Amino acid sequence: MRSIFRKLVLILLILAGAILAWQLWRHFTAGDDFAHIASGNGRIEATELDIATKAPGRVAEILVAEGDFVSAGQVLVRMDTLALQAQLREARASLERARIGVETAHSLVAQREAELAAATAFIAQREAERRAAQARFSRTENLAARDAISQQTLDDDRARLEGARAAVAAAQSQRAAAEAALGTARAEVISAAAEVAAVTATIERIETDIADGELKAPRDARVQYRVAEPGEVLPAGGIALNLVDLSDVYMTFFLPTAAAGRVALGAEVRLVLDALPQHVLPARASFVADVAQFTPKTVETADERQKLMFRIKARIDPELLKKHIRQVKTGLPGVAYVRLDPQAPWPEHLAVTLQP
Repeated sequence: MRSIFRKLVLILLILAGAILAWQLWRHFTAGDDFAHIASGNGRIEATELDIATKAPGRVAEILVAEGDFVSAGQVLVRMDTLALQAQLREARASLERARIGVETAHSLVAQREAELAAATAFIAQREAERRAAQARFSRTENLAARDAISQQTLDDDRARLEGARAAVAAAQSQRAAAEAALGTARAEVISAAAEVAAVTATIERIETDIADGELKAPRDARVQYRVAEPGEVLPAGGIALNLVDLSDVYMTFFLPTAAAGRVALGAEVRLVLDALPQHVLPARASFVADVAQFTPKTVETADERQKLMFRIKARIDPELLKKHIRQVKTGLPGVAYVRLDPQAPWPEHLAVTLQP
């Protein structure tokens, strides 16, 4: 019995030694694994979007609730646009009036052109009468020089010539007046066309303001907060909703100078969330701050330099987010692990469990 008892004790001692040796081996191996890995605590964050009004107004309707998923272009909020609708009707009536003004101006131009043509023809008529009077006077003057006709006849023909010249001058004045009237009519056409353009621009502006009364989602996102409610009056830039863009999710954490200096943009990062400790999420370092935080006013010693911390942002793969979009939640705490040596392997417990 003693022999059997000694053998059992010996076997137990051997097993205990083997277990101790295995634990020591695991401890030192884990230490080697973590020699090229840095870690920091952080929280899941995402890009936030404020859905705000462009102009002051009253909220007529909010079409979504907190937690709803929305798609790009979806109408989320409608503002009260009754006043703008009235302005639009008024502007459209003004446009019709302006178009009638253009047609009237064109008709007036046609009338002035006809008057100018008539004045031009009248000048030609008076010019013909002047030439006839001139020829008659020339003949009368020659006959009077030979005493073939009376002096009275010569004076009458001279008077007719002067009258014909005056008639030509009067006709030319009428033509100048017709040309001036035509220029004025053409200017009225330009003015009427400009009025049409101005009213058209006003209509486009009002229609844009009405369209801006429908607040739409700029991208696929989730509603995080309803900041306003129907019936509230918001100022220009007043926020109605706050959205979270779940296609741009990241964790921000801090590393000391020695570790941060070895993190390159695009470096592999593994995230382990407190709420999902059984899963390891892949990420990439998308931002490394170039200015330290928690910095003492004067950095002089090596010990003080160890206090410097640099902010790092690890962005989660968008394809992975798209696959698990319904489970993504911001604010979850966790730990980010950064591989400082890209050639070194990841420890087994940090193997990725969620693939895109």
